[in-house]
Amino acid sequence: MKIIVAPDKFKGSLTATRAAGIIAETLQRDLPAATIVRKPMADGGDGTAEVLHASLGGTWIERTVTGPLPEQRVVARYLWLPEQQLAVIEMASASGLVLLPPHQRNPLHTTTRGTGELIGDALTRGARRVWVGVGGSATVDAGTGAAEALGWQFLDATGQHLPACGANLHRIARIVPPPAGWPTGVSLEVFCDVDNPLCGPTGAAPVFAPQKGADPATVALLADGLEHFAQLMREQLGRDVALMPRGGAAGGLAAGLAVFASAQLVPGAERIAELIGLPAAAQDAAWVITGEGCFDATSLRGKVVATVFTIARAQRARVALIAGQIRTEPPAPVVRALSLLQPGMTVAEAMTNAERLLSERVAELADHIRHSDGP
Repeated sequence: MKIIVAPDKFKGSLTATRAAGIIAETLQRDLPAATIVRKPMADGGDGTAEVLHASLGGTWIERTVTGPLPEQRVVARYLWLPEQQLAVIEMASASGLVLLPPHQRNPLHTTTRGTGELIGDALTRGARRVWVGVGGSATVDAGTGAAEALGWQFLDATGQHLPACGANLHRIARIVPPPAGWPTGVSLEVFCDVDNPLCGPTGAAPVFAPQKGADPATVALLADGLEHFAQLMREQLGRDVALMPRGGAAGGLAAGLAVFASAQLVPGAERIAELIGLPAAAQDAAWVITGEGCFDATSLRGKVVATVFTIARAQRARVALIAGQIRTEPPAPVVRALSLLQPGMTVAEAMTNAERLLSERVAELADHIRHSDGP
C-alpha cells in the first residue's frame, strides 16, 4: 500500500516538513508494510522556501533588510540554487505580519521594501530566475515598497518623493521607472496563495487589510488608494491590473510585481505541487493525507489542501484530512477528517500540544486504514 503524505504547515505550531515527518513516522510504525512518501507542501506563503529546499536543495542566503516598518531592520533569508541561477524568496521573511507585534500592525504604514531588497540582492548574485512567495504579508502598498528598492520612484503632485506605503497610495501623481528597467532575460514568478484581485469588493483592502490591523476607516482609505494607483498604472504605464486574478495577493505586491518586474502570477500550491513532483508521486497511491492548521471555506480557494484534493481525485485515491480545527464539511474525495482540537480543549492547548495530538490522530487513521477494505 502506497500512502502520500502532503500537508501544509499547521500555522503557529508545525512546519509542513515537521508535520509530514510526524505523520509519516506514525504511519510507518503502525503500518510497517506500507510505502510512505513524504511530500510536504506550501502555497506561496511562509514555509514555501523550506518546502522547495527539501525537494530541490540549494543554500540559504541571509541579509539584513528593511522590515515591515520603514525604520525596522530584520535578518531575512532566501534560497539560492546557483546551478539554476534561481532565487526563492518568501516576502514574509522580510515584510511579514509575524515580524510585528499586534500593536504595531497597521497597513497604512507598512512597506514591502525589504522584499524588494531581497530581490535586488538575488539579481546582484546573478539570478536569472526569481520565485517570490507572497503569503503572510503585513502590507497593503501595491508593491510600491519593493519597486522603490528596485529603483522606481513615486512622486506627489509637486514632484516630491513619496515614501512607499499604503497611506501614500492616494497621493501618488507620477510613477518614474528606473533608467535601466527590469533586467533583460530575468524571469520572475509570483507564487500566490489567493486569487483575489487588487481592487473591488474582493480586493486586497476589504478582504485582507482587517487581518493586518486595519479598522474600517483604514480599509476605506486603502481601497481608495489602490483604485487610484491602479488608474495611474493604467494611464502612465499602460498596464491594467485592477482586476487581474491573484493581483491582490500580499496587499497588491503581486499586481505590483506584474507591472514593475514583468512578473507572471501563478497559483502557488499548484506550481509547488508540480515542482516537488506530487502528481507523479500520487500515481497508484491508495491514500493521500493532507492537513493544515484550520480548515474552513477559504481552504478551498487555491490553498494546499484543495490542490491536494484535486490531485488525489485524479488518481482515485482516498483522502484523509487532518487539521488543527475543522470549521466546514470537507468535500469529496475526503473520506476521513480528523481534528487536533478535541471537545473541551482550547485552541491554545491544541497548538501547544500539536505534535502529540497529530500523532494520536494519525494513529487513529492508521487503525482505520488497517481495518478498511482497501482503496
